[in-house]
Amino acid sequence: MLSELTTRLVSGNLLDSATRLAAQGFLAAVPLLFAMAAFAPLGVRQQLAESLRAMFGLTGASDKELQQVLDPNTADALRETTGVVGALVALVSATSFSRAMARVCERAWGLPKSGTRIAAWRWTVWLLALLVVVLLQAPLRDGFGAGPWLALPLFFLVSTGVWLWTQHLLLVKRVGWLPLLPGAVLAGVATTVLGLTARLYMPGALNRALGEYGSLGLVLTMLSWLIVVCASLTFAFTIGAVLAREPPLSHYLGTPPRPSGPDAPPRERPER
Repeated sequence: MLSELTTRLVSGNLLDSATRLAAQGFLAAVPLLFAMAAFAPLGVRQQLAESLRAMFGLTGASDKELQQVLDPNTADALRETTGVVGALVALVSATSFSRAMARVCERAWGLPKSGTRIAAWRWTVWLLALLVVVLLQAPLRDGFGAGPWLALPLFFLVSTGVWLWTQHLLLVKRVGWLPLLPGAVLAGVATTVLGLTARLYMPGALNRALGEYGSLGLVLTMLSWLIVVCASLTFAFTIGAVLAREPPLSHYLGTPPRPSGPDAPPRERPER
């Protein structure tokens, strides 16, 4: 197990996949943010603002930037600029993030790409579900009013559930629920730790970047944070897949052994 795990972790493909995933996530988030600012009801925009503040602890200049994007007074101008067709195009193009996440899950398990006809609706469903999860971040991180004593374990449980469902959905049910659990737990731990870290680090970093470099600094800081998050998820899914295939977890989880011989999937070559 150790040799397999070491080989997978030192592979350049993991970091490449994480970087591509982060880039696709950023390219998906920006147009979706403007589309929601233009077309979402006022209550949804307010909830989104509160959730983003809860996620990143936004204060000062960075919070003002967010308020400008989601300001109700700018919604009409955004609708004229974006248009319904533009919003639909933004949603469709954002599924590239879903496709990148699916490839991360498939590489973790050594599976070939699933057919577009089978997986296409899953990309959209996953993206919409992720938007709902983002909208619920403010009450979730407050423990739905109960405070931090409930918020932290609740956030971990929800994160683990989201990443378990994510793998099962995007892998098109080719791997059972239980074998996916180690990767989901590791991803839940990673996102919980990063969620706590973001509230401490991101406010100062975003405000410094805005003060020194303007909007470009904001973009670079957010992209850097996304790379860390996506690298954590990529490593978590990969480590979880290796652990689930090795004893003793494979016995308890009922993980099928890695195919060998003529039925084994071909190894992927590093992408250039």
